[in-house]
Amino acid sequence: MKDTDLARRGLVLLGCGKMGSAMLEGWLARDLPPSSVTVIDPNPTEWLQNSGVRVNDDPPEDAALVLIAVKPQLMSDALIPLQPYGNNSTVFLSVAAGVGTARFEELLGKKTPIIRAMPNTPAAIGKGITAIIGNAHATEDHIDQARLLLSAVGEVAVLEDEAQMDAVTGVSGSGPAYVFHMIECLAAAGEAQGLSPDLALKLARATVAGAGALAQETGTDPAELRRNVTSPNGTTQAGLEVLMDEKTGLPPLMRATVKAAADRSRELGQ
Repeated sequence: MKDTDLARRGLVLLGCGKMGSAMLEGWLARDLPPSSVTVIDPNPTEWLQNSGVRVNDDPPEDAALVLIAVKPQLMSDALIPLQPYGNNSTVFLSVAAGVGTARFEELLGKKTPIIRAMPNTPAAIGKGITAIIGNAHATEDHIDQARLLLSAVGEVAVLEDEAQMDAVTGVSGSGPAYVFHMIECLAAAGEAQGLSPDLALKLARATVAGAGALAQETGTDPAELRRNVTSPNGTTQAGLEVLMDEKTGLPPLMRATVKAAADRSRELGQ
């Protein structure tokens, strides 16, 4: 990871659960020096303690970046020791769901560079996508630095407005759970047609993973990929006539699903 400012001034990781660990593992794999990372976590894992990073030591005096990966309800107390970094050149990058940049400005100071990020769980295997947005004091260099860090666990998309973050939460933040449920439902439907549970799950899991990989790696419009599989009056068309029904099929159900998640994200942000 070619960022001399991070390596020289240091990076503080506040919280190192599943998401924090996934990101840290990605950074270390990209040659960020372990000695430049300070992790603050009350319950460090064995992996973390053996990773070479500094665990629960005093953070550097002039950290380049603080990555906040604690639960929203723990935010206020967890940030108290790091408030001296506020209103300065240290960038705060948060992956905490539902906590807006205005709240961080209240806790850290209005002149603090803050970047809000929404990753998703496939980041754990380097296949995530993270949306980011900065406050008024986050410069292009700060955004580029955040993009560099977060690209260690997948793709990064820069938003135009923080209000978009609730919709992002409904689509990509919560989206993996929708796909996992689709695998469950597809497997259950296979069982209903006479397949054994193990075979139905194997087919459903591989089908969803393979179709997603095909859409991702080719960059082809998913509508075109769908049409490529669909022969006139064939089996796929018969299934799609049920799935694509504008009143009872997937389109209205998915709109309602994403809206419910986005609405809840807005409520949490109040």
